[in-house]
Amino acid sequence: MAETAIKVVGLTKEYNMGKVKVSALKGVDLEVPAGQLMAIMGPSGSGKSTLMNILGCLDRPTAGSYFLEGSDVSKKNDDELASIRNRNIGFIFQTFNLLARTDAMANVELPLVYRGMPTKERRERASAALEAVGLGERIHHRPNELSGGEQQRVAIARAIAGDPKIILADEPTGNLDSRSGEEVMAIFQSLHTRGITMILVTHDPDIARHAERIVSVKDGHLVSDVVVADRLDAKEVLASMPAVAEVTA
Repeated sequence: MAETAIKVVGLTKEYNMGKVKVSALKGVDLEVPAGQLMAIMGPSGSGKSTLMNILGCLDRPTAGSYFLEGSDVSKKNDDELASIRNRNIGFIFQTFNLLARTDAMANVELPLVYRGMPTKERRERASAALEAVGLGERIHHRPNELSGGEQQRVAIARAIAGDPKIILADEPTGNLDSRSGEEVMAIFQSLHTRGITMILVTHDPDIARHAERIVSVKDGHLVSDVVVADRLDAKEVLASMPAVAEVTA
């Protein structure tokens, strides 16, 4: 039986909006085995982003417990949470969040700089991460010299360079065309085979079908939790897509 990477018990999150109290999460219980690729779905305002923020140690629950690899992180202070984020969790966002004036290598190195890693080691790690996502020849290109799909691959390289045990991806294909989205999912499925626990938020049912498991959230409650019986293999989907026509001058 796989070890548990993430476990939340009675997770509640409330926000004060002026004089009004808003409940974003209402007693969520969830367990994620180590090495699982899981998708979270739900309409806007369902609480899925709040759940991801808590799982990523970017926010704390109002009540309930969050156990990360057996340790209750819901009570840790800001410095402890920052250390956990930097060393244990990789983040991937819909908008890439790359620094516009620095090249791919420097963007990937950034979390390792915060970790205090020596220059030689972090450059080796960044280079290896960019190679792993197929951008070994683009390491000195800035974001505006890369396509949207390539920018997201830089963001993935940044997330994996620190060798995290967990990757959290918030709408990672939301700004991409179909082919680029499948290329990203192919990388995710490849990372999953390495034993990384991966959780992605998506509005796209087809993207969710690349996962092993789909959890749905609505009105702050976990409303369904299903194993994906007809998983999509991103490499097979890519192979079935029409070839991209070459652009000639």
